[in-house]
Amino acid sequence: MKHQSVAVVPSLAIAVLLTLAPVEMARAGVSGSVALTSDYIFRGVSQTNQEPALQAGLEYAADSGFYVGTWGSNINWLSDLSTTQAPISSSLELDAYAGYRGKFGDSVGFDVGALYYWYPGDFPSGFNSADTAELYFGISAGVFSVKYSYALTDLFGYADSDGSGYLDAAVNWEFVPTWTLNVHGGKQWIENNGAFEYTDWKLGVTKSFDGGFAVALAYTDTDTERALYTNAHGNYIGDDTVVLTLTRTF
Repeated sequence: MKHQSVAVVPSLAIAVLLTLAPVEMARAGVSGSVALTSDYIFRGVSQTNQEPALQAGLEYAADSGFYVGTWGSNINWLSDLSTTQAPISSSLELDAYAGYRGKFGDSVGFDVGALYYWYPGDFPSGFNSADTAELYFGISAGVFSVKYSYALTDLFGYADSDGSGYLDAAVNWEFVPTWTLNVHGGKQWIENNGAFEYTDWKLGVTKSFDGGFAVALAYTDTDTERALYTNAHGNYIGDDTVVLTLTRTF
């Protein structure tokens, strides 16, 4: 995510438990995930200065289709903004979400809900909070899915950016058993901050194993403005990158 006009943007979209995989009716009970990734990429942009992240999530789903969950990851895009004059101490993202999954007929699924991104820490006076609330609606058919997220608050600290939106389209195709092709394209609109808007895309493959394990390898890239998305370390966090992720679901 990002504070006003500094070069770092969003942090999650919500990884393992809240992806753009085809929407299905939820199974009742508790499920969860733990993941280790070489870089926390959210909407195409690194949240960890191109360094590894440890992530975990937990969700309860009812037979009716209603669900609630939480997810978290280490980050450092906020602490990267810290200066002696305006110190920032924040290295964690915690998300909470709730919604409803169902179907139109036999072949089209939908997912509607709300998501809150929380960044605990110490911030200087006058710092525009990065905490963000979004509503989302997703629809899927077969291997195809589309999701739109709408910000009810300023988006990840951008000034006067409530009403921003993100459109996410994906294909997740199991081309042979246990092997899934992952294709994604997204567009981030940021109200009153048009220079920071961008498109991102991903091409990857996931291999699943017995016991709930999976390994994913993905190439991601964006068309972000390099000058706007280069952080205090001199790293262009919207650059193309290859990400390796190991996940265990339970």
